[in-house]
Amino acid sequence: TEPAQPDTEPQEPVRFSDVPETYWGYSAIQKLVALQVVNGTDNGAFEPEKSVTRAEFVVMLSRLSGDATGQGSTGFQDVAQDAWYASAVAWAVENGITTGTSETTFAPASTCTRAEVVTFLYRLAGEPDVSGTALPFTDVAEDAYYTDAVKWAAANGVTAGTSATTFSPNDTCTRAQAVTLL
Repeated sequence: TEPAQPDTEPQEPVRFSDVPETYWGYSAIQKLVALQVVNGTDNGAFEPEKSVTRAEFVVMLSRLSGDATGQGSTGFQDVAQDAWYASAVAWAVENGITTGTSETTFAPASTCTRAEVVTFLYRLAGEPDVSGTALPFTDVAEDAYYTDAVKWAAANGVTAGTSATTFSPNDTCTRAQAVTLL
């Protein structure tokens, strides 16, 4: 049998009560909803300014990668094997995207920082070499665990930072920021 052909009909935008067409992240949200990477929340909302959790972001990453699912246990005591995000966390561990917050914890309900999000994306991209790449942000230390990820993200147009000179690595990443970075 032939593989299914993608639907060529343009999709109607999903209307979220809290994301008007004039919202800065509207296009990214619409694109990732259409790709089934992310969904809205309750009552027809998207909650773009709500913090994204580590579990939510790893699920988004696995979906972006073709709904990749891990085959084994995560090894984390705080990720039940039947949790809605368990296979995505297993996939992320198997592919070197996360090592958790410790050897035994993933902290699925913790909010993702902007540094964590770009680090996950950088690892998904295969950790490309960034030697010789300038660090455009004054609030990112040269020896931070996420420095190479931020360099890569800035050099490849993944992020322009929160200003011309700041990245705000320790700020919580919102759902709108997460889908825009994806």
